[in-house]
Amino acid sequence: MPLAGGSLVGQSAIMGSAFQQKLRFDSAKATANFAAALAPKLTAGDTILLQGGLGAGKTHFARSLIQARLSAVGLSEDVPSPSFTLIQTYSDGTDEIWHADLYRLSGPDEVAELGLEEAFETAICLVEWPDRLADMTPEGALMMKFSMTEAPGVRLVAMSSDDPRWAEVFSDG
Repeated sequence: MPLAGGSLVGQSAIMGSAFQQKLRFDSAKATANFAAALAPKLTAGDTILLQGGLGAGKTHFARSLIQARLSAVGLSEDVPSPSFTLIQTYSDGTDEIWHADLYRLSGPDEVAELGLEEAFETAICLVEWPDRLADMTPEGALMMKFSMTEAPGVRLVAMSSDDPRWAEVFSDG
């Protein structure tokens, strides 16, 4: 069973992927609940790649996760979309959290200037439009592909990673 918020649609191992799971979120609140349940399980060096079209729920998921991390230690902060700033950083007192939106970048040359490579090792990173990373994509990252459905507010999320650790993160334990 997945963390709180989503309903399990499918789970399997595919070639080249140590972890794969599909979830369905019936509302923005369900997405936020899932993000909040995942938040305390993340540590420095964890990277989540958020893929999907405009309006698919990537920023909502990231905002919910960041707010959950901050509120767990009594902090409250506005969490705007980094669409124009490219990167927003936060600290929960234990870990730095980087939220990057690479939509306006044309490729990895521009990404290198942002300092993301170091952050992948030292911070929790949430990256929207990860295709801009190309060969800079960190090993072991969790890919979350958000897609809209015909039903209003319903999102499907396909998660995968080459790191088996993510199976442990999403287990009931």
